[in-house]
Amino acid sequence: MRTADGWKDYELIDCSDGERLERWGDIVLIRPDPQVIWQTPKEHELWYKAHAVYKRSNTGGGSWRENKKMPPVWQINYNSLKFNIKTMGFKHTGIFPEQAVNWDYTRKLIRQAGRPVKVLNLFGYTGAATVAALEAGASVAHVDASKGMVLWAKENAAASGVADRPVRWLVDDCIKFVQKEIRRGNTYDIIIMDPPSYGRGPGGEVWKLENEVYSFVESCSQLLSQNALMMLVNSYTTGLSPSVMEYILGETVANKLGGSTSSDEIGLPVSSKPGRVLPCGASAIWLGEGVNK
Repeated sequence: MRTADGWKDYELIDCSDGERLERWGDIVLIRPDPQVIWQTPKEHELWYKAHAVYKRSNTGGGSWRENKKMPPVWQINYNSLKFNIKTMGFKHTGIFPEQAVNWDYTRKLIRQAGRPVKVLNLFGYTGAATVAALEAGASVAHVDASKGMVLWAKENAAASGVADRPVRWLVDDCIKFVQKEIRRGNTYDIIIMDPPSYGRGPGGEVWKLENEVYSFVESCSQLLSQNALMMLVNSYTTGLSPSVMEYILGETVANKLGGSTSSDEIGLPVSSKPGRVLPCGASAIWLGEGVNK
């Protein structure tokens, strides 16, 4: 498992009985996590002193219950990057902290390339991967179907001091955007995608990852440049194991362009339980010929 262990402003303190106890800067939150099926004792004092707790509803969805006064928005740092955080619907905060392992890897590839690098970030959400790539010196096309998420990504770029870097902010359906880019003949050196398990596009288009991922990755492979560095596919869908996604990259990308594939779970260390790591999804990576891991 690849572990996001470089955080100072984020901490997974404990996890038990379907919940995570987390510190986001100075704010402590309790959020549900369906993978946490163990019922170990909740001995850490912050279980009972959290600023807010997200509670699911029996009828679907849920809501935040605040125990202490909280700011509507606050910032956390990851090395030189800054992100705006807030409690949102469906338990989210705007950042998936386990993805820090992929931000670091992407920045490493960009910096060691020794040439201009073009990045396409699909389902770009609030822009953490985009900000990381911009900070490393790449140009980025950031695509998300939600206008609000793209605006949030712009705010994160400004907070990190990279808003003036070469970036295109695009509110668009990712499948349609990729097809348009193929027709235009545009290519990219790195493609990152973090697709939702299920969602709807701006025109009501239904997206179900298991049904779409193979053909979508195959389409995206047509956008890789002649000297492409990487394609990175993230998944939070239980039915798509790391090895399944790696197989897809092998069939759609490596068979055509050569290079190598790898995959693994990504996770977060549990600070109150040394040596324990909470799995938080999976990533599959294709690297171009001659790209150093």
